Amino acid sequence: MVKVLQTGFYTSVQDLGRFGYQKYGVPYAGVMDERAAVLANSLLGNTTNSAVLEFTMTGPKLQFLSNTRICITGGDFLPIVNSIPIKNDSVIVIKKGDILSFGTKKSGFRGYIAVLGGFLTDSVMNSRSMFNNVTKHHVLQKDGVLPIDNVEILENQSYASLAVDNTYLEEKIITVHKGPEFTKLDAHQQKKLFNTVFTVSKNNSRMAYQLSELVENRLKSIITSVVLPGTVQLTPSGQLIILMKDCQTTGGYPRVLQLTGAAINTLAQKFTGDELAFSLI
Repeated sequence: MVKVLQTGFYTSVQDLGRFGYQKYGVPYAGVMDERAAVLANSLLGNTTNSAVLEFTMTGPKLQFLSNTRICITGGDFLPIVNSIPIKNDSVIVIKKGDILSFGTKKSGFRGYIAVLGGFLTDSVMNSRSMFNNVTKHHVLQKDGVLPIDNVEILENQSYASLAVDNTYLEEKIITVHKGPEFTKLDAHQQKKLFNTVFTVSKNNSRMAYQLSELVENRLKSIITSVVLPGTVQLTPSGQLIILMKDCQTTGGYPRVLQLTGAAINTLAQKFTGDELAFSLI
């Protein structure tokens, strides 16, 4: 078991997502940075879909009530076990009573905590991903307890770590495909999409990222159609909205671009004021 001493900012349990329920209007949810979550689970020998904790900007403070192993990936928030600094991308032995906490943000915007066997919270619609009105809570609750597997015998700590290329955390190029309505844009609008350095606005969340710079929109609204995480919508005002993991399942704004999976991971590590540019595949 793991007790939540402090929740951090928007810390939630997430796996790879909730699939097969979009026809009922249920969002995919799931980890924003799939690369980081899969890496953490892989290093621990978990299945790739094992549930992890995702936190944003500020990490939680957790007390482990049983032995386990953990791995922290994604953004670097200077993690500490008891009074000892530990590294990202490493398997760390945790003993009963140990406390995990975090310092200030060094890189990235979202971090991931995986435990041996995954977090064993309730599964709803074949997923443990927290989402408002689907699960009991959409974020961790202070003094709450998270179930995990108990490990009776632990290996000695090796302090070994894996050399991981985390340059994607700072990458500014966002790779995209053409969206269904891309060809309805005129040449000037298309050029503007790929020749503008865009800035992440203050309106960014697990649902969507809005960009500050505008692209003139002369398109009509479309009949409400399917949208996905990574869909880039062009609003009547000319603002671009990039849908993320908690997005709605349909929308009526033109879908001008579609992010690649790798680009979604990169964008998940951006926050207000960060710059990005689209690159067409």
